[in-house]
Amino acid sequence: MNERIFYGKCPLCDSVALEDAYTASCATHPLYRQELSPIMRWKRCIPCRHVFTEGYFTEEVCRLIFTATNENQQVGFELEQQRHVSARIVEKILPYASSGHWLDVGFGNGSLLFTVQEYGFVPVGIDLRRENAQRMADLGVRSYWEDIARLSLDFECSVISMADVLEHMPFPRAGLQAAYRLLKQGGILFLSMPNTESAIWQALNENQANPYWGEIEHYHSFSRSRLFHLLRDIGFDPLRFRISGSQPVIPAPA
Repeated sequence: MNERIFYGKCPLCDSVALEDAYTASCATHPLYRQELSPIMRWKRCIPCRHVFTEGYFTEEVCRLIFTATNENQQVGFELEQQRHVSARIVEKILPYASSGHWLDVGFGNGSLLFTVQEYGFVPVGIDLRRENAQRMADLGVRSYWEDIARLSLDFECSVISMADVLEHMPFPRAGLQAAYRLLKQGGILFLSMPNTESAIWQALNENQANPYWGEIEHYHSFSRSRLFHLLRDIGFDPLRFRISGSQPVIPAPA
């Protein structure tokens, strides 16, 4: 099976000047399938310093991986506990937006969508897992089984959230451009992800204990500086950076 489509150039800046960065195993990941290679190879773009996998999975492999869903990605998982985590996200947004459509990209367990509805937003979800999109629709929330780059809406969004999602996209620039297109003038984009410029990340690397190099669904590892450069290049103006108490660098065991 041809598992990956190789990038051949940096997916952010298009440079072909690449170097090997890391090699890791994803064999212990809960979504790993024995039909796949357990080896993940990461590249670094020499000019822009972005780090990414050597390629992204084919549609066939994506279907294989998506036949399973981690428990914490299933709609309704630990709804009350996750509600409080989601409330902290919403409260970060409230100084900038307090109403309108809130599109959550890769909504997973749906907690954020349920919570934004409590705060008076109109929840809209998009997810690559068909069963999640159907389950959310059954619960009365407008949802799409789609890639955001192809999403078309008949309204503009006040807020778009991508919580631990951008690093899963084969082409993050296209995803951010879609978000820019779907947001209304003055709309807010919320992003969360691990930061490779943190001291904890570097310590994990030095001890060969960084779990993210074996994260089977990840194609990218972002630094804060590279992310901000990309956002500005697309037209966004980064407003605020915070270290998340709910999204640790070291993830909980699967």
